[in-house]
Amino acid sequence: MLFKNFSAYLQRIEKTTLRLEITDLLSQLFSKLTPTEGKLASYLLLGQLAPNYQGVEFNLATKTMIKIVSRTYNLPEEEVKKRYKDVGDLGEVVWQVASKKGEKDKLTIKEVYRHLYQVAQEEGEGSVERKQYLMAGLLRQLDPLSGKYVVRIPLGKLRLGFSQLTILDALSWRLVGDKSWRPLLEKAYNVRSDIGIIVEVVLNHLREEKQLEELKKLLGKMTVQPGVPIRPALASRLPNFEEIMSKLPQAGIEPKYDGLRTQIHAWREQYKKRNALFSKETDVKVKIFSRNLEDLTLMFPEVKESAIELVEKFNLRGVILDSESISFDPQTGSFFPFQETIKRKRKYNVTKLRQQLPVRTYVFDILYFNGEDLLTQPLSRRRSHLDELLAKPVGCLNLTPQHLVKEKKEMETLFDEYVSAGLEGIMVKKLDSVYQAGARNFNWVKFKPSALASVEDTFDLVVLGWYQGKGKRNKFGVGAFLVGVYNPREDNYLTISKIGTGLTDNQWRELHQHCLQIKAPHKLVNYVVPKELACDFWAEPALVVEIKADEITHSPLHTSGYALRFPRLVRFRDDKLPTQATTPEEIKEMMT
Repeated sequence: MLFKNFSAYLQRIEKTTLRLEITDLLSQLFSKLTPTEGKLASYLLLGQLAPNYQGVEFNLATKTMIKIVSRTYNLPEEEVKKRYKDVGDLGEVVWQVASKKGEKDKLTIKEVYRHLYQVAQEEGEGSVERKQYLMAGLLRQLDPLSGKYVVRIPLGKLRLGFSQLTILDALSWRLVGDKSWRPLLEKAYNVRSDIGIIVEVVLNHLREEKQLEELKKLLGKMTVQPGVPIRPALASRLPNFEEIMSKLPQAGIEPKYDGLRTQIHAWREQYKKRNALFSKETDVKVKIFSRNLEDLTLMFPEVKESAIELVEKFNLRGVILDSESISFDPQTGSFFPFQETIKRKRKYNVTKLRQQLPVRTYVFDILYFNGEDLLTQPLSRRRSHLDELLAKPVGCLNLTPQHLVKEKKEMETLFDEYVSAGLEGIMVKKLDSVYQAGARNFNWVKFKPSALASVEDTFDLVVLGWYQGKGKRNKFGVGAFLVGVYNPREDNYLTISKIGTGLTDNQWRELHQHCLQIKAPHKLVNYVVPKELACDFWAEPALVVEIKADEITHSPLHTSGYALRFPRLVRFRDDKLPTQATTPEEIKEMMT
């Protein structure tokens, strides 16, 4: 497919506000693409060149892109800046200034993708200039509409208003005319974490019913692979100990650490039965992924070293561990708060940070062991492997303690013990539960001290936009902000609170800096916001904030159907994706 035709679909998608119409347009688009084109298009639709875990980044700031637009269309930089300030979208600026005469754009999706990938691969001395040269060369070959979207992609501001889940819906529509295949497609995606692979596989099996049966078997056989992150299982919430005991009468209780979720992959590509402890060079590969599937391997060298030590100690083919890494004071042994641990998520000064903020990693699950996919095995069996591997700590790897309880009093005692030790609370887990990648259900339940107040927990909410400050707030740039919950069923965001108090002066300033980086020129199509709450400025769905409130009430105004009383900011959750925010279903459970 020519990229100009692909851009025409992007324009139609951008203009619609109807979720079903977006799904239908995507389904139509996939019907016209080859499997390879579909794979590449799925990345471009999300403003990417590859899945998150591969770490392919453009590293092109808005200032640099302004220079590129100026260079491409022979315009003074000041004029491009002025136009950008007026419309708030460099893609729209390109649409305005690009020549519409003699359009002969013949570049295909593959060719544009290949060109963009080359831009992203440029590194080292002089790379910024080379990136500018390559991007300008690409834009000169494109018609104005194609240029509009190509400029947006490196900036991560495609603004089409959907995520991977809507693409899965579109594939289901393409296969059977409804959403009935979504659960099967999502299950495969949760294990592979690569929307392009799923699209390519589906487009290879589209014609006859026999092929659909083959596709179903193929998707069902998609299992874990070392080095490819698994979307993490998530915990639900319940309001009190009685509710927890009712849903999980016999469960394992674990401490809840307030650190960074770390998924550790360690494996040998060429497995040989030998004692690797006596090898001068290790053949063990290690990858460490965050909650949102970013590659953290270089940021946590001590975790990597410990994973290698574990594989070599037991001469393993490979393991995948689910864990929480938390920084601590090396003098006292006490844990640092989350805000300190998050500082380890940096690519520079890693050695210095390692000394200042060493981490302990508490392993609570194992998903792969010596070539065996353990996702469908019960927690009790998975735990037995951990008991064997980490009976004693290996480097910074520690076994998360687990206590089996049958009575409420035992649970309360453990809860008090962990909270007194400075931990976040407890995790309660069904012993016979499988590991449901990417799912949030009552196999796991988290419970924090705030659950003993009128509202049982904090909320992870998405900043949708903000309002102009007045008086003292004017100097902060933000007077109030609108937050929402994520609705995975419809892949959209529903409002729950307008927050104008509960922040310190420094938090208001920090919020404004965050907002400026994610400012959008208009409300996104997947924001369901009543006109009474329309923001002065809109934001991309990129910033997750943890909010505490005194009470949840039913609301005729907010589109989630709920509102928060006396909300206040706890912290910015840089480790979470917007699609990992609190859901309407969780809010409903909190109300019961």
